[in-house]
Amino acid sequence: MAIPTFRTRGTGSPARRTMTAAARAAAKRAGRPVRPERGADQDERTPSGRTLLVEPPTNGWEDPPEPESFEEEPEDGARPRKAGRPGVLTAVLGVVLVAALITVAVLGWQYVQERQTEQARGEAVAAAREAAPVVLSYDYRHLDRDFSRAHGLLTGHFRDQYGKTTKAAVAPTATKYHGVVKATVATPADGSAPAVSVVSATPDRAVVLLFVNQVTRSTQVPQPRLDLNRVRMTLTRTSDGWKVSGVDAL
Repeated sequence: MAIPTFRTRGTGSPARRTMTAAARAAAKRAGRPVRPERGADQDERTPSGRTLLVEPPTNGWEDPPEPESFEEEPEDGARPRKAGRPGVLTAVLGVVLVAALITVAVLGWQYVQERQTEQARGEAVAAAREAAPVVLSYDYRHLDRDFSRAHGLLTGHFRDQYGKTTKAAVAPTATKYHGVVKATVATPADGSAPAVSVVSATPDRAVVLLFVNQVTRSTQVPQPRLDLNRVRMTLTRTSDGWKVSGVDAL
């Protein structure tokens, strides 16, 4: 290791320079000029640039201390968080991924519901066209057979209501007056599709509007009578297919 050097002005000893300075200060206070000592003046005129050799310490030179940090420590003693921590980015990506999956699931569910609803509309129309002539017709000569066929196309509370009404009111009147009612779904004169339309529909329930022609014969009516009726029929999906759960004459 290189021996460090220090430069100092003059070669006089510190004790002599101190005494000279003290003498000058005393002379100044007394108002007398100070005669410089020969040794001191010689010391001051000593040219600069002299080198003093300093012996290194036994344990070697110590490194200077590290500068102190002036960053404020958190009050709770916790370490300050670093910006841009990877955990935050992972959490954000996780939230975005979950939101995307939920959106896909909702859109998928809506798509399936729309497809099922569209399928339900077609099935409900077909079921209504088949059920209307059976449910709205009867013949006094075979009432039990007609009512039994109609009963198999009904469901829920309407099926119970139909059974009570036909047994208590329709059957006695039809038997007494030889009543015959034949119902058909109206068909346009040009031979196009029957007059049936869907009012509303879900995958499990549909409301269908039908135009129904009913021809009635009995001993009370000399000539057959034609009734043009609008019928609102409610259908419900069951394990056995679409069944009629309500009929209203409009």
